[in-house]
Amino acid sequence: MTSLRQRVGQLLFVGLEGPSLSAVERAWLRLVAPSGVILFRRNIENVDQVRSLLREAQSLTPHSQFHSVDLEGGLVDRLRDLIAPMPSPAAVFASGKSRLFRRHGELIGAAAHLTGFNQTLAPVLDLALPSSAEVMRTRVVSDTPQEVVAYASAFLDGLARANVLGCGKHFPGLGGGTLDSHHAMPAIERSWPELWDNDLAVFRALAPRLPMVMVAHASYPLNESTEPASVSSFWIDRVLRRKIGFRGIVISDDMEMGGILTQRSIEDAAIEAIAAGTDVIEICKDPALILRAYESLLREAERSAAFRRRIENATRRIAALRRKLPAASLNRNISTARISRIRTAIHKFAEEIAR
Repeated sequence: MTSLRQRVGQLLFVGLEGPSLSAVERAWLRLVAPSGVILFRRNIENVDQVRSLLREAQSLTPHSQFHSVDLEGGLVDRLRDLIAPMPSPAAVFASGKSRLFRRHGELIGAAAHLTGFNQTLAPVLDLALPSSAEVMRTRVVSDTPQEVVAYASAFLDGLARANVLGCGKHFPGLGGGTLDSHHAMPAIERSWPELWDNDLAVFRALAPRLPMVMVAHASYPLNESTEPASVSSFWIDRVLRRKIGFRGIVISDDMEMGGILTQRSIEDAAIEAIAAGTDVIEICKDPALILRAYESLLREAERSAAFRRRIENATRRIAALRRKLPAASLNRNISTARISRIRTAIHKFAEEIAR
C-alpha cells in the first residue's frame, strides 16, 4: 500500500536542470518520487548521457517512470542536434500521403525509444486557424478537423509501432488563440458550437486512441467557464471526461508557463488543476516550484477527504497506463551504427517530404 506522500508524488511530471543530476536533485527526486521526468535540450548532450540520466532518475523512485520528451518535429524537436532535424507536422501533412504521416510517427517514436524515452508529447491536435498562425506556425496541419484526425491517427499508428506513447494537445484547442500561452493566457473567443463542431471534434474522434491528453492554459470566455481550461472542472471533468468520454490520463501543460502563473500561484494552480480532474501536472524546470506544488498538494490531501479521493482516482489511472510502458532497456549500450541508421532514415524522410 503506497503512502499518501507517494501518491501525491505520482501526480507530478518534473523537469531537471542539466545533463546530470546534482546531489540536491537526487534528494528531492527520492522525496517526491514523481511518476515521470521530462527532458529538454538543456538536458541532452549525447545518447549515452541521456540514457544514463534517465537511468539514474529511474533508480531514485520505487515505480517505473514515464520518460517524456517534446518531440513533434520542426519547431519542437529536442533531439534535432542529437540525431537529425525531424520535418514539421505541417511539412509532412503537405505531402498528402497517409503513409508518410505514419512514417513521421514511426521515426519520432524510433528516435525517442533509441534515446531512452517511452513517451512523447505529440501529436498537436490544434486547428491551423488564421488567428493563431503566428503562434502555432508549422506545429499544426489543417483548419479542417477531419484532416487533423487523419494525420494524427496515422502518426499514432507510427508511434505505436515504435512502442512509444503519445499525448494529444492542447485541449480544448489553441487554434483560435492570438497569444502564446508560454508567456500569457490566451482568451479564445470561440462559441460552444464552434468548439464542439471543430476544435473538439478532433479530440472526440481520437479520445479512444489517446493514452494522454494535455490541457491548455487558455480561457474560453464565451462558454460556461472563464477560468483557464487547465484548472477548470467544466472543461476537464464535464467536457473531456463526461461528454467526450476520455478515459486516459489528463496532464496539464507546463505549470511554469505565463499562461497560468500570471493568473495564480503555483500552489493554487496545482491544487485547482487536480481538483478539476487533472491526473498529472507538469513542472518543467524550477525545483522550488516543484517542491512548493508537491507540499501544497500534500497539505490539501491531508485536509480534504474529497481531494484524497481525487488523488486515488488519478493514481489508479496512472498505474494502469504505467503497466503499458515497454520494459526498461536503459542498461543496453546503443551502437553508433544504430544511431547512424536512424539518422539516415530521418534524412531520407526529409528528402521525400521536400520533393
